Amino acid sequence: MLPLDRSPKVAEASGPLVALESTIITHGMPYPKNVETARAVEAVIRKEGAVPATTAVMDGRLKIGLTDAELDRLAKTEKVTKLSRADIAHCIATGGTGATTVAATMIAARAAGIEVFATGGIGGVHRGAEDSFDISADLTELARTPVTVVAAGAKAILDLPKTLEVLETQGVPVIAYGQDAFPAFWSRSSGLAAPLRCDDPAEIAAAHRMRRSLGLDGGQLVANPVPEGDEIPADEITPIIAQAQDEADAAGISGKAVTPFLLARIFELTGGRSLETNIALVLNNARLAARIARELHAS
Repeated sequence: MLPLDRSPKVAEASGPLVALESTIITHGMPYPKNVETARAVEAVIRKEGAVPATTAVMDGRLKIGLTDAELDRLAKTEKVTKLSRADIAHCIATGGTGATTVAATMIAARAAGIEVFATGGIGGVHRGAEDSFDISADLTELARTPVTVVAAGAKAILDLPKTLEVLETQGVPVIAYGQDAFPAFWSRSSGLAAPLRCDDPAEIAAAHRMRRSLGLDGGQLVANPVPEGDEIPADEITPIIAQAQDEADAAGISGKAVTPFLLARIFELTGGRSLETNIALVLNNARLAARIARELHAS
């Protein structure tokens, strides 16, 4: 039997639920900014009439929703493992503690019957993947697990054209919200067209339900652009990303260590502006995810 614990607020919920990842807490921001942001995201979801369910593995238990004490403890814990499809089961079975990535959060959400998940940006095809074969498990998880994921596109440090190609090959609907362009995390536009567009949370919820009716595997990616006043334009952030990537290559950084290094270096190079934009886009995604969850609950 799966050792799954729902927090009291999640267990008592009679309305819509929105799953949240925990790597943004353990790997995305320093303490106490991480816990402050996590609580702010949860507050946005509650304000929109849904119940937040932050997921993590703690002491071998799959947590669906964290209490205040658990959130504080996770935020202060050092060297927490980033969990994806490959290692979440091992972490639970061995009594470990780990933070859930997009892929692992989708798995946790499905186990708990949650249909909508809000995050910052998904993983994807890393630059140079033709040599390294470094492709995030987030993409294949979207193809197999029936959860609607709301993100500000894929992280801009990735190869976005190849990421969209893999998503297309995997049959994952990529829906830009309120615009035709595929957003690029800190920037509202990547310069690439999104395959699909929706302007209403009800349309996104209807598409989610129709996939189930057709018996299609997998979820859908809702690409929600960062609010205009919070973005870092692509022409400004692109050379900064390139510099950070060059430094990572020179230092021989690879695998799971790449993304945390790049995000930290970009934070330094932008004087902290990238983090503020990151927080703004996560809050924006949480708001939209809650509205989609409300529509799904009502249907």
